[in-house]
Amino acid sequence: MANPAAHRARYDRATAHLDAPLAVVDLDAFDANAADLVRRAGGKPIRVASKSVRCRALLERVLAVEGFAGVMSFTLTESIWLARAGFGDVLLAYPSADRSGYAELAADPGLAASVTVMLDDPAQLELIDEAREGGPGTGAEIRVCLEMDTALRMLGGRVRIGARRSPLRTPEELASFAALVQRRPGFRVVGLMAYEGHIAGVGDSLAGRPLRSLAVRAMQSRARAELAERRAAVVRALRQVADLEFVNGGGTGSVESTAAEAAVTEIAAGSGLYQPRLFDNYTAFRGRPAALFALPVVRRPGVGVVTVLGGGYPASGAAGRDRLPQPYLPEGLSYDPQEQAGEVQTPLLGSAADDLLIGDRVWFRHAKAGELCERFDRLHLVQGQRVVDSVPTYRGEGMTYL
Repeated sequence: MANPAAHRARYDRATAHLDAPLAVVDLDAFDANAADLVRRAGGKPIRVASKSVRCRALLERVLAVEGFAGVMSFTLTESIWLARAGFGDVLLAYPSADRSGYAELAADPGLAASVTVMLDDPAQLELIDEAREGGPGTGAEIRVCLEMDTALRMLGGRVRIGARRSPLRTPEELASFAALVQRRPGFRVVGLMAYEGHIAGVGDSLAGRPLRSLAVRAMQSRARAELAERRAAVVRALRQVADLEFVNGGGTGSVESTAAEAAVTEIAAGSGLYQPRLFDNYTAFRGRPAALFALPVVRRPGVGVVTVLGGGYPASGAAGRDRLPQPYLPEGLSYDPQEQAGEVQTPLLGSAADDLLIGDRVWFRHAKAGELCERFDRLHLVQGQRVVDSVPTYRGEGMTYL
């Protein structure tokens, strides 16, 4: 970050009329990150991942950027809410067991035309049919996207690298399931999703860990080659049984490599808009931190120590220090290893603490993107030296989905 002191002064000045804790999105950084994602996608449309944004106003803002098209949602209730709010192309990225949501979808042909659900198991078809008000096959046609397993398997399957998601892996398995869906009244296969989290969500340039970084790059190189070949074969097999409208792949960390695959028609991305700290560790791109939160100094326990209010906002995933928010501005602050980030208060250590007074702010970056919005009901949008708007997060609109 160029001139951290100047950025800190700018954020402090812009939000001086507001009480902390508070969260901001720097619109200049947000817009620059959006433009860079479009550049990296090389002409393929980007479907914005709502879980990484969790704010309707900012979803609308990015979808107004040429190169972005459609939303990738994370729950069925959210999908329906977004569709009813005017988002016309919503892909649910995860299977759901929400019977009332499926009943609502099947009862409204206009709504069903705007939402595509994710399936990878015959039992999910049964659940949806049980939810239909008039019985199996009745009501609106349900648009279906299939998900394929992207994990890299080595040593005859004894080693697996990648998230445990879909049970469907081979062209034969995907095509067989697609045929089953197509034969069932009230369903139509329209898409394929293949999220390569071990490439898109794992940084390959870890500070102070050159050997680990080298190993990650080697793994990802092998995984990209294996997946590109297998994904293309799956798409060929699926097109024999279904008229695919889209093939979705990728994520913020793999935009270029995924977009280079001819079989892929669109890219998913969202975290790169906010650029949380876990996305600093990539060689392919450098985003600008756009989402920050400020906590007020409420105590000065001693030399080289201040205490801020709140701070215990860990990110999901395997527990570890990399899941904690990063004390960001002023530079030079770190957690007390005996306390880390606290539920109600957090002590911070470092020489920079001696320059902080009661009421001053420490600015943090969350480890992941949209999860920050589960802690705050509003995002204050900063442009230049001032807050130009304050908009509700999902939480601020009373929408807490998980």
